[in-house]
Amino acid sequence: MKFLDLCKVYIRSGAGGNGSISFRREKFIEFGGPDGGDGGRGGDVWAEAVDGLNTLIDFRYQQHFFANNGQGGGGRQRTGADGDDIVLRVPVGTEILDEDEETVVADMTELGQRVLLARGGNGGWGNLHFKTSSNQAPRRANPGQPAIERTLWLRLKLIADVGLLGLPNAGKSTFLAATSNARPKIADYPFTTLHPNLGVVGVDGREFVVADIPGLIEGAHEGRGLGDLFLGHVERCAVLLHLVDGTSGSLLEDWQTIINEIEAYGGGLADKPRVTVLNKIDTMDDEERAFLQDELEAKVGGPVLLMSGASGENTTEVLRALRAHIDENRLRDAPEDDKTWRP
Repeated sequence: MKFLDLCKVYIRSGAGGNGSISFRREKFIEFGGPDGGDGGRGGDVWAEAVDGLNTLIDFRYQQHFFANNGQGGGGRQRTGADGDDIVLRVPVGTEILDEDEETVVADMTELGQRVLLARGGNGGWGNLHFKTSSNQAPRRANPGQPAIERTLWLRLKLIADVGLLGLPNAGKSTFLAATSNARPKIADYPFTTLHPNLGVVGVDGREFVVADIPGLIEGAHEGRGLGDLFLGHVERCAVLLHLVDGTSGSLLEDWQTIINEIEAYGGGLADKPRVTVLNKIDTMDDEERAFLQDELEAKVGGPVLLMSGASGENTTEVLRALRAHIDENRLRDAPEDDKTWRP
């Protein structure tokens, strides 16, 4: 299935049906009076977060969603039928934006969440409503309310606990493949990963979700390479895993490039907790490992872990460090009356 995380849709609610102008006509009844019924209500347009979807690919083949109009009222006080609602089924984590692509209409973060995008028009009153003591044969009825048309953008932000960051070929996909059942494409050339991948990893009997996104290069916030198009998928993560290629020869510059890009992107990414890992240590001896670790720790200003995704060395320690941040984040976000929760 092709991955799609941004699309444009056009929606329109149903218009209300018109009220009816009608008079009772029966044999031997000289003054039957008005009996025009009301128009039916137009259908609404809803968005619902459903299970089993992880892409917006369905909206590539259908972009227009129109609810049914309400039917007009009839004689004998008959109310017109209401128009059927229409529901846009979206993956959990979908942001619904207005036409300006900035105003957030809804953020679908919970399974089963429903949001009204366009309300259907009310049906018009029939002439029965306008009967008074001084006007017992009204020839007036209301039209139904018009439909509401909107242009919206759907943007999917994957919901994961950990987001992988790094330059192309830093070993992100290798780490995901080594620690989960995910099978991302792995090759010895840049930009092997062309769309985000999700993997469920486990350590010490606990599981969490890791998101791998295409690598960043210098100037990604200006659109270079694959740009920062996929950084939205790690905005919801509790912690970022920053992998640095220990064999690149420009260790400190590589680390600084990623930091500059997430700061330029904004969205609070630079303020998220980060676990920095020196990857591909299987190609180094002990002396080189220690030297590069000390050099990177001086630049980072904090601890740096050593790991090899290819050989699996120290991957458990990295997963434990990530889980500690995740548990801390979940405890902090727990309701005040539920602070007794413990990982």
